[in-house]
Amino acid sequence: MNITEISNRKKRHFHIRKTISGTAKRPRLSVFVSNLEVYVQIIDDKTGHTLASASSLLSEVTGKTGIEKARNLGEFIAKRAQEKGVTKVVFDRGGYAYHGRVQAIAEGARSGGLEF
Repeated sequence: MNITEISNRKKRHFHIRKTISGTAKRPRLSVFVSNLEVYVQIIDDKTGHTLASASSLLSEVTGKTGIEKARNLGEFIAKRAQEKGVTKVVFDRGGYAYHGRVQAIAEGARSGGLEF
């Protein structure tokens, strides 16, 4: 990615974050996608605490392709969230387009039991 693409994504993310905020009842499921890996966090923005986090680097998250890993990551973060008592979240795609790995995370989290 070149500088323009990164800055454009950051602008989109800024505009998204103006409207999306996580609370204790409904925390924010934040997604970050790098070239190789995917990272997710469940964040309570009111207190500034990360309630749960996971990445495709974990040994529990397996898959042959990036999409398979992302789907398994979504299911894994849903399991971790439910252990913390979180069932409803607000999905923050981080300025990325809703397709590919980002969409797979959302679908995996939904199938894992999270509502958004």
